[in-house]
Amino acid sequence: MEHALQDQVAVVTGGSRGIGRAICLSLARDGAQVVAIARDLDQLTLLAKESREAGLPGSITPCRLDMTDREGIDDAIKQIMAQRDRIDILVNNAGITRDGLLATMDDDQFDEVLTVNLRSAFWIMRAVVRPMIGARRGRIVNVSSISGITGNAGQANYAASKAGLIGLTKSIAKELGKRNITCNAVAPGFITTDMTDRLPEQTKEAVKPHIPLRRFGTSEEIAAAVRFLVGPEARYITGHVLVVDGGLSM
Repeated sequence: MEHALQDQVAVVTGGSRGIGRAICLSLARDGAQVVAIARDLDQLTLLAKESREAGLPGSITPCRLDMTDREGIDDAIKQIMAQRDRIDILVNNAGITRDGLLATMDDDQFDEVLTVNLRSAFWIMRAVVRPMIGARRGRIVNVSSISGITGNAGQANYAASKAGLIGLTKSIAKELGKRNITCNAVAPGFITTDMTDRLPEQTKEAVKPHIPLRRFGTSEEIAAAVRFLVGPEARYITGHVLVVDGGLSM
């Protein structure tokens, strides 16, 4: 049986857990050769083992990398190209939060979030688009957030980084469309992950009545949106922000 992403090489950042993990499995399930990037090599190794034991048509290869290391990112992409000779898909999912109110937020809190969530996406996109331009094909998806669209009190740094990612997405879409490279974003709302698990139960229950579907989303539902945007069905979609939030930001 032929799979839509058969033999395509996909690079996924923040791939060790949560949404990133679900994205890696979704792409491998459709035949992609996934290079999963994260700092936690143990989690990546477990993920690769799970994909092998499940007999997925594609594969998952761990790549330990700190996304704040610009030179490391360039080296990793060069190594992937040397080994695979192509990169068809890039999914920027790496992200962190360092929440706090503006009046008490220090420079390090702001800069760290901007570096991981926005600068690293720029760095790896810059490295990846060079071979994509040469091949005249490519799919890029950036995982943003509804915080980047609506803003969120206590998350000035996070919201700024995710809004910046949307601007970056649209600019790259305009630059690279003529090269048959699409660039889109997915903006999740409240999704059940390690990040939301840390929220007090009272906070989570207070949010749900504001979500028309009355529940948090799942990592698999975000992965399905990403899979759509990197697949052949979305070849005429670029510069788009696909909001997956159960109607919260409506």
